[in-house]
Amino acid sequence: MTIEKIGIDKIGFYTPEFYLDLAELAEARAVDPNKFKIGIGQDEQAVLPLDQDVITMAANAAVQILSAEDLAEIDEVIFATESGIDQSKAGALYVQRLLGINPRARAFEVKEACYGITAALQTAYDHLAAHSDSQKVLVIGSDVARYGVATAGEVTQGAGAVALLVTRHPRVLVLEQPSAYFSEDVMDFWRPNYSDTAFAKGKYSTEQYLRFLDIVWHDYQTKTAAQLSDFAALLFHIPYTKLGLKGLRQLTANSVTADQTALLEQFTKATLYNRRVGNIYTGSLYLSLLSLLQNSSLPANSRVGLFSYGSGAVGEFFSGILQPDYQVASQLVDVQAMLAQRQRLAVTEYEAFFNQKLPTDGSKFSVPFISQHAQFRLRGINEHQRIYE
Repeated sequence: MTIEKIGIDKIGFYTPEFYLDLAELAEARAVDPNKFKIGIGQDEQAVLPLDQDVITMAANAAVQILSAEDLAEIDEVIFATESGIDQSKAGALYVQRLLGINPRARAFEVKEACYGITAALQTAYDHLAAHSDSQKVLVIGSDVARYGVATAGEVTQGAGAVALLVTRHPRVLVLEQPSAYFSEDVMDFWRPNYSDTAFAKGKYSTEQYLRFLDIVWHDYQTKTAAQLSDFAALLFHIPYTKLGLKGLRQLTANSVTADQTALLEQFTKATLYNRRVGNIYTGSLYLSLLSLLQNSSLPANSRVGLFSYGSGAVGEFFSGILQPDYQVASQLVDVQAMLAQRQRLAVTEYEAFFNQKLPTDGSKFSVPFISQHAQFRLRGINEHQRIYE
């Protein structure tokens, strides 16, 4: 029996047009800049303007990669977020309408912290494997990481969205089966309904991240007999790059120096974009994948290992094989140009952006035009409904 090839055919990405230089934030907070740039591993941080939210970022990420043929052939849209705008209605439905996706499609939203998009990706795989008449699934992870001004987590904020078109015979990455996963009720990070910022136990969360990595990696080895030498690159959920680096060091602690060096080189390339965007929760692992694809020159048929983690907590280790056309297929979005055209905010401007809020009583509200390069934006609120254009 031939195993069908299913995986990622296209990757889209969007991040807001404003950013904060973390060296300037360090100066404002009377902190050594190296604590942020080396200790945390971050250089810049995306800042969300009022006319963008998880819906518009998702649409802005997906519109760059979807052809008219794609829009007609997508029959499932899965929206992953932990920054949802509604307790009932799925963000996928807004995106489906904004993009003009085939209405004869399933559209729904999933949540499990930063792991949500991996759950969505594996669900997309299962959908295509089970339905021979299904052609394409759109998976989107869109989030805003908020901890508060002058808080311990301030340096690990960010905003952005990643869109994955999942198909048969993909041009970027064929997903391999099986994967290994583990879940447990852990209070390392959470955000109650009454709070617009997250609560986190930083050191404890780091411990859980590394514990889950150890569990799923060994389970994956048991299932597949894989060794580290089978992988050309290892990718991680990246709330900040230093945490992913800790994961890499844990996995490679007993490897020979040459293997450690090679994997570290690829990890560095895979986190170039994360260092400049910050934490985008669900999309962080896949932004790292995009950074690897656009900045590395790995040969086709290289195996890539991916560790997904969502606090609360769920972890999964899985793998994929780079396809012959991956370097061309992964260049649909010019991330370098997107980052270069952003506007740097002073710390006081960032604080003003952060403290701007939409009304919570549903009253009519018009949002000023802010984002100059975005195709989709939030126009306002009327009768408890968000209005997009």
